[in-house]
Amino acid sequence: MLEEAGEGDHEAAERRLAIARVLPLVNVTERALGLAPELQALARLPNRAGADALHIALAAVHGIDYLLTWNLRHIANAELRPHIERACRIHGYRPPVLCTPDELMGELKEREDREQ
Repeated sequence: MLEEAGEGDHEAAERRLAIARVLPLVNVTERALGLAPELQALARLPNRAGADALHIALAAVHGIDYLLTWNLRHIANAELRPHIERACRIHGYRPPVLCTPDELMGELKEREDREQ
């Protein structure tokens, strides 16, 4: 999936790849490959969103708490989120929190403010 991080604007792609190189990677497992089309169907994701469904499936299968994305069309989408969460649960997985980095940082800032 690193290939996708290397696509698009060259400078932005290099920055993404530099960050990705130091992060632990998850394996693309048979369970994730099996869950992705189920998520796509149950969450009503369009055919062109196969890679997005796989990202969600990988996070769910590996028990990842948060899936940060700027993909507002198919992943961090308030209208699709309940369908995605339901699809994960139907297949026995806890859905990851699907949000943008800004949303996550807002949650962390609010928590810090409450603790002070």
